[in-house]
Amino acid sequence: MRLKAIGFVGSSGSGKTTLIEHLIERFCRAGLRVAAIKHAHHGFDIDQPGKDSYRFRAAGATQVLVGSGRRWALLSEEDAIEGAGGDELVRQLARLGPCDLVLVEGYRGQAGLPFIEVRRSAARSPHRVPPSGVATPMIGAGVIALATDMKVGGRPIQSPVPVLDLNDVDAVARFIAIQLKVPWC
Repeated sequence: MRLKAIGFVGSSGSGKTTLIEHLIERFCRAGLRVAAIKHAHHGFDIDQPGKDSYRFRAAGATQVLVGSGRRWALLSEEDAIEGAGGDELVRQLARLGPCDLVLVEGYRGQAGLPFIEVRRSAARSPHRVPPSGVATPMIGAGVIALATDMKVGGRPIQSPVPVLDLNDVDAVARFIAIQLKVPWC
């Protein structure tokens, strides 16, 4: 069975993380098991110098699993695969356990996922709405909707894809549920 997943793209500060956080809460309240994937830049590290797991990795371990009875995390070193950037999200999705829905932040245009572009009026973004009021989603990103709080002259902006109210989490969740055929209550 193919995972039901949707991604979110947008400029830094546009509200992607906040929207995903609220969507996770909403879908979990509906009884769904939700997973999330966040794209990070090269060299990120969640481990802390001096901790045992860090010391194991520094000694050369390619994988270190830190676990307890309630939670576990697997730190894994990967060699960069030349020319395989588009496969990175596919590899991350394959690592997930069973779930009803996956929400992905970043990885624009990868893995054939549909994406929702997020634009917030207060964010510093090169993707401002022009005076015509017609918003063009990011080109080539598989964008199927635009979630925004932007308006032109008090009217919602126009777009070649559906425009969702960024502040109406239930409406965004309903849109996702319909698009991905996710059970909704």
